[in-house]
Amino acid sequence: MITDSPRPATRRAAAPLGAAAVATAPGVFLGVTGVHLTPPLAALLFGIAVIGAAFVLSWVAEAVQVDISPGLAITVLALIAVLPEYAVDFVFASEGGRAFAEHGPACVPPGSNDHSSCGLALANMTGANRILVGVGWALVVLLAAWRIRRGGAHSADSERGGHKKHAGVTLERTDAVPLAFLAVATLYSLTLPLRHSITLIDAAVLVAIFVLYAVRVAKAPPGDPDLEGVAKVLGEQPKLHRRLSCVGLFAFAAVVILLVAENFAHALVETGTQVGISQFFLVQWLAPLASEAPELLVACLYAWRLKTTDALATLVSSKVNQWTLLVGTLPVVFAIASASTSGLPIDAAQREELLLTAAQSLFAVSLLLSLTITVRGGLLLLGLFVAQFVLAAVLPESVKGIELVALSSVYLAGAAVVTFRSRRDLVALAKDGFRTPYRELADR
Repeated sequence: MITDSPRPATRRAAAPLGAAAVATAPGVFLGVTGVHLTPPLAALLFGIAVIGAAFVLSWVAEAVQVDISPGLAITVLALIAVLPEYAVDFVFASEGGRAFAEHGPACVPPGSNDHSSCGLALANMTGANRILVGVGWALVVLLAAWRIRRGGAHSADSERGGHKKHAGVTLERTDAVPLAFLAVATLYSLTLPLRHSITLIDAAVLVAIFVLYAVRVAKAPPGDPDLEGVAKVLGEQPKLHRRLSCVGLFAFAAVVILLVAENFAHALVETGTQVGISQFFLVQWLAPLASEAPELLVACLYAWRLKTTDALATLVSSKVNQWTLLVGTLPVVFAIASASTSGLPIDAAQREELLLTAAQSLFAVSLLLSLTITVRGGLLLLGLFVAQFVLAAVLPESVKGIELVALSSVYLAGAAVVTFRSRRDLVALAKDGFRTPYRELADR
């Protein structure tokens, strides 16, 4: 039960909150004053500010679990925790829209060798999604398994759910809901590589999937949150003080993100140009890694404490969020910036990236059809994620990009095999995800 927090607890929360605020200060100062630094240093300071704001958002998102149902709280946590990712991606989508209005579908001036802003918007999105699954999901499973094996302990979530010790992570039956909606979004996303653009119709479909998911999750019965650290201190405040604190901290983080996100994106691109690193690489991998670091750290902390269900469930919900709402809102931002109803262009390179991202998502969902992902499954996700970089490094320039198609084929073939073997679990997942009342799911 939530009780009034003593003053010492409030003071304990002040240290990490203060550290997060200090981390944002240099980036905010640069964003407000317009002081120019070298692009690498500016990118570093803006990136640290994004991370600081993201930590604040993650604490707030956890604390609001006191006032809403656990399922909805996880959805809110997933949504809020990736707001920095949204901010950065919206910058590229907006710039892409303006470039489209000026230069047409190429999004760059004739003869330019720069990466198009349209392509960078998609690169940031695909990178974020693949990091979340290939690194986040895998890391939770492997870290939890290592902790269990080393300590000889059972997962707290497994014991709570009545599961026997196993080499992996088992979700609750209620987690069939996000998995079912993720499966639908993933199947739809497999059609995107066949298009020349992501249109407003695609936006409507993907956002509708997210809305239906949120409505379904909102029906979950309330429960007692298990908070830690700053989130626990915030959650233990009296109702009015708690809500005012959460609103104030959320507003603070949102302002920071608005002030630094665009500058962070520009500094990354300029850094790539200056130091000879591909702009595309920086935008696709470094920016999402920075903006999603707090969420990954929170999930790993859950796994370290053997709260494995909470760890993986949060990342699954984040994947639903990014694969529906994030992808769906990009063409909306693009259309507004371009003052047209045209879709966000997909060039040949981004078509392969979208295919690989969708194929990875399908394989990941197939591994969780039984609501259990094993260590072998975690290793497969991590290994296939790393394989892209290994293949890109060793393949000759003349066949660059073939590794994306090859890995997509591996993911799709693996998903087909696993789904066939788990076809009974697929039926149960669909039933629980879309039809079974939430109270029945919660009662197991």
